[in-house]
Amino acid sequence: MDSFEDAWEVICGYCKTKITDVAYKTWIERIKPLNLDFETGTAYLLVPNDFHRQTLSRCYIPLLNEAFEAVFDSKFNIQFKIPDEVVENMTSPKPQEELIKDTNYEYTFDTFIVGSSNKFAHAACLAVATNPSRAYNPLFLYGNSGLGKTHLLYAIGNEIKKNDPSKVICYIKGDDFTNELIESLRMAKMADFRLKYRHADILLVDDVQFIGGKESTQEEFFHTFNALHDAHKQIVLTSDRPPKEIKTLDDRLRSRFEQDLIADIQPPDMETRIAIIKRKAELLDLELSNDVCEYIASKIKANIRQLEGTVKKLKAKSYLNNREKITISSVQEVIADILNNDVPPEVTVERIIDEVARTYGVSADEIRSNKNRSATISNARKIAIYCTRELTTLSMVAIGEEFGNRHYTTIIYTIKTVQDKMNSDRKVKELVEDTIKNIRDR
Repeated sequence: MDSFEDAWEVICGYCKTKITDVAYKTWIERIKPLNLDFETGTAYLLVPNDFHRQTLSRCYIPLLNEAFEAVFDSKFNIQFKIPDEVVENMTSPKPQEELIKDTNYEYTFDTFIVGSSNKFAHAACLAVATNPSRAYNPLFLYGNSGLGKTHLLYAIGNEIKKNDPSKVICYIKGDDFTNELIESLRMAKMADFRLKYRHADILLVDDVQFIGGKESTQEEFFHTFNALHDAHKQIVLTSDRPPKEIKTLDDRLRSRFEQDLIADIQPPDMETRIAIIKRKAELLDLELSNDVCEYIASKIKANIRQLEGTVKKLKAKSYLNNREKITISSVQEVIADILNNDVPPEVTVERIIDEVARTYGVSADEIRSNKNRSATISNARKIAIYCTRELTTLSMVAIGEEFGNRHYTTIIYTIKTVQDKMNSDRKVKELVEDTIKNIRDR
């Protein structure tokens, strides 16, 4: 595996913590690493087209510079290339089709490390992959972020596809399902939307908790679920919590999510963490001593992504240092960087309004505006104001400015109104609490 590709995964992980999920997927995720020229200090990156290059150059160069320096401890001159410009005289040239390939190693059952914390979930997923729609349907996996739920979800899809290439496998994240639904409604393409999901043989939904509270999304997902289940198609769902704790989930959906097997994944124990580190190092052709593996495992205890991110960054630094032996002292700085970069980005008003807008089926502009006073938009605006007070350090005056220059006394009154409603109405309380959790988890 090319070392720049390994380092690029770490760079992408860094960028993902600094910008919104939509911005990351639109602009950063579509970049592919080409080559690092150490003599000139230049990093070559492949982008889809010239418009993409112009946007990156205008808006994302500071972020990419920061990410490169965080990973390599050195500055690089970043050069964007489009496919037509990938020429043979670039340093260390590669065939274009190889440059454009997906650099992530395959998520399979073979690359998943099984331990006491995940063996039940692993066994359930393997049973589903071996015997789709006849073992557990639906299968619902839950656990904290970074414990391997997405890996298992992809492993199911990969195993089924390997055994039967004719199977139509559809993977979607909960919030992307909502976004696609909104776009399909806007473009009057609901028939295409339904065809895509209801004709799948296998439906894999990651972070399904994000459809909670969104009425139109839940309505559509309910009918999609029923259509697939009635046709004996396999459904696998993941979430950060069990169905009963997704308070804003419709009862009819909750009952369907709970009608077969629910499996949880817990943080890995020490032995499993060491095995994960060694397996990742082996995949990256990186030599780590037992002492180094044990040291990493003793410092990072609850997140597999952090473990793998540490190994990836050690690989990148080893490459820069001419494969110098990795010691515990050289690991300490890397671990500190990984832990610091994993701190969730600061919650912004924009992030709050976007989530509330998705939940209520309105636009962010309508929430900010003073003009539209419909009951739905008014309620959404009140929830957004309350969440802003809960999740940011903005003053009442500043919050008022964010929401159509409202007077601070109006903000105080709105917050009290929402608090009173939460105290008297359990459903409102659950909706607000779930919305706050979703905002924090993004």
